[in-house]
This record gives sequence, C-alpha cells and structure tokens, in this order.
Amino acid sequence: MSGKTPNILVVDDQKSMQEFLDIMLSKEGYRVITAEDGEAVPPLMAKEHFDLIITDIRMKNVHGIDVLKNVKTLSPDTTVILISAYATAETAVEAMKEGAFDYIPKPFKVNDFKKIVADALQSKGRPPQEKESAESEAHFGLLIGESPEMKRVYDLIRRVAETKSNVLISGESGTGKELVAKAVHQLSERRDKPFVVINCAGIPENLIESELFGYRKGAFTGALADKEGFFDVADGGTVFLDEVGELPPLIQVKLLRVIQEKTFTCVGGTESKTVDVRFISATNKDLEKEVMNQKFREDLYFRLNVIPIAIPPLRKRQGDLRLLAPHFLERYSRELGKDIRKISAYAMDILEKYAFPGNVRELENIVERSVVLEASNIILPESLALAGLRDEAETQKRRRTDLDVGGIQLDDVMTGIEQDYVMQALEMARGSKQRAAKLLGISLRSFRYRLEKLNIPE
Repeated sequence: MSGKTPNILVVDDQKSMQEFLDIMLSKEGYRVITAEDGEAVPPLMAKEHFDLIITDIRMKNVHGIDVLKNVKTLSPDTTVILISAYATAETAVEAMKEGAFDYIPKPFKVNDFKKIVADALQSKGRPPQEKESAESEAHFGLLIGESPEMKRVYDLIRRVAETKSNVLISGESGTGKELVAKAVHQLSERRDKPFVVINCAGIPENLIESELFGYRKGAFTGALADKEGFFDVADGGTVFLDEVGELPPLIQVKLLRVIQEKTFTCVGGTESKTVDVRFISATNKDLEKEVMNQKFREDLYFRLNVIPIAIPPLRKRQGDLRLLAPHFLERYSRELGKDIRKISAYAMDILEKYAFPGNVRELENIVERSVVLEASNIILPESLALAGLRDEAETQKRRRTDLDVGGIQLDDVMTGIEQDYVMQALEMARGSKQRAAKLLGISLRSFRYRLEKLNIPE
C-alpha cells in the first residue's frame, strides 16, 4: 500500500461484531471505521477513500449485496469482502459476479480472516506492472513457484543448462521432473535440437532395446522395414530418461556404452552408429539404495548423476499453492469453456492443510475435476469434489500426539482440538448452533459458552 496505512470500513448491524473486527484489525495496524448500516456507506465514502470495505450480508435496511454494488459504482478500485452467518452457494456466486474479493461464512477463524484481509489489501496495492513482474518471477519456463526451495532449483537449472554434463533429477511422482528437464534443455545450446522423452517404465521389456536403438528389416518377426530408434531421433539434442531406475540390467549395460563411447548398434545391425546427445534422467527411487541392492549399475549411476537436481514435494513448498491452484483454475476454466473466476478462501484453506501425496500433478487433477463439476463461478469447499480431502486435512491437523522434548501446554492443545470440533460441527450444521450442539452432544447453552470462550464470533 505504498507505506500508507490501509483504511478499512466495517459494516455490520451487530455492535459486538463491529467492536470485534475493529479491535482485531486495529491490532494489525489498520485504520478502522465502523458503520451499523449499509445506508451509511455512501456518505462515508463521499468523505474519504477506503482501501477495503468489509460488510455483513443480512442487515436491517440495506442488503450486503446492495452495499457491494453501491461501492463498486462509487469507487470501482475499492476492495470488498462479504461475511455472513447464512452462507449459501447462490449468494456467494452473486457476490463474486458483482466483484467481491471474497465471501466468508461466519463463524470464521481469526487467523484465516486476517490472512484474507492481508491478501485483499496486497492484491489491491500492487500496480499492474508490479503484478506482472511478480508473476514472471514466479514462472520459470513451465515451472511455477516462488518458494525458496523452487528458487534454488531455478538457480541450479540456470547454472547447469549451458554445460554438457548429464543431469539426474530426483523427486516424488508428480513433482514436475519432466518440466525441469525441459527447462534445462531450453536454456542449453541444444535448444533448437530434439528433446526426446523416453518413459523407461512404460515400454515393455521385450521392446525397449528396439525402441531405444532401432532395428534392421528382418531383425525379428514383424520387422518389415528399417526403423530408427529414440537415439537416432535425438541426435544433436537431449534424451530425457524418465524413471531411469526401471531399466532392465541388459539395457543398463548398453546405455552405459552409449554414454561412454557415444556409439550404439541397432537391433539386427552390424555397424556402429555415432550419436551426440545429452542425457537428463529422472527417478522417484533412491538410486543409491538400488545400487547397494545391486538393482542398478554403480558405473551407470555415476555417469548419469554428474549433476543432481532434487525437486521438493509440494508439501514442502506450501506457499506455492496460492500460485499453482489459480493457475490451473484459469487454464481449465478456459479449456472447458467455463467462467469460474476464483477459489474461495475457505476452499484454499482446505487445500493448504492437505498433504498432496501426488504432489503438483494431484493438485492439477483436483482443480480440473472441480472445474468440470462446478456449476457456479467460484470453487467453494463443498464443490472441491474431494471425497476425503477435508477429513484428511483435519486428521493431519490433529496429529499432535507426540510430546515435544521441551514439553507442551496441554490447555492450549486441548483448546485447539475443541475449536476444531466446534468449527467442524458448525460447518456440518451450516451455521445452525442448535444442530451443531446436537452433533457435539451438548446443550445449546453449553455450545454458546464454548463459542464465547474460544472467541468464535456468532
């Protein structure tokens, strides 16, 4: 916000909510003004400019959607967040269509709310050219991420691309190893030559030799004509050996010769061919362990692993989720001809709590599936199309059974667990405190007491 203290207007007909948001946001360093009715908004906007307006949906005289429309008419650049204890998909869709930054159901978690406010102000405060610059810094070829872990990968790619050394990329399935290989190739002097991908795990063992080295007519049944192999096609360029750890022992021996002598002989042939290729390999296995277990040749391992690049799993670069998820949303919305503009803050919160065992590929599949199934123009938690995602996220969040060496604060831990269950019950009951209390097996009075104790706004 260019060093200027952000100016926030809070509109809510409940005095307690006004005071709560005023105190919370003021502690964050914002200048806060409150209003108890939507009718007060235009006069206040006539007096001063607001960077952000937070308004309730259901108020006595003016509906929150009407407040949003008025704000966007009077000051299109003012960001608006809507909150409501009566959240519905229909209202959320209408809010997003009218230009709301986000739509937040009550009760909300304080830390989550603070993050949404900060994101809203940051989005508003960066000029277009700055946004474009930040986006370009987060993109490296087809790779996306601005976490320190990914920046280290980018730096390594730049440094190794212009060399002729072989590269071994390691990482879990779905982390983007092929994209890293393509980035190395595109920055190398071989960029105008072929980039040939060989899926070592996808070619049947009885065919892999002929696929790699080609064959002569009559070399075996069905060989009706000469055929070039992958190495012939890749001459002058780069060969990407995906899942190289799956190569059978006989092919490992022949591959070693190609790397060392730059020559090979096709199946059924007698003359050696010379080839000029750079090898980039990838594996999700621990090849050192495979060498120790005599499943992978040690000499081949050292030839391939001249320069190692390790790709971090998505769970160790969680900050990149907020770049990757909207990127996939925009891509599949465009490809599928849908007008889905946003992933709601609460849906994003669920994604951030998930471990993503399938890494970036799994995230992409999740977003694509949600776009296919979504009928509105915003991805809400209930439309994530993930049967076990929310349960998994909450389970991981509550896995706190190990006692730290330095001890714990048991009261804090129990309060956290209690808050998790209260929030989950409210979500399942769609905001009904009576139904939420019933789900927890306590009285409505006891439930209200817990809301107050846990500082969860009603």
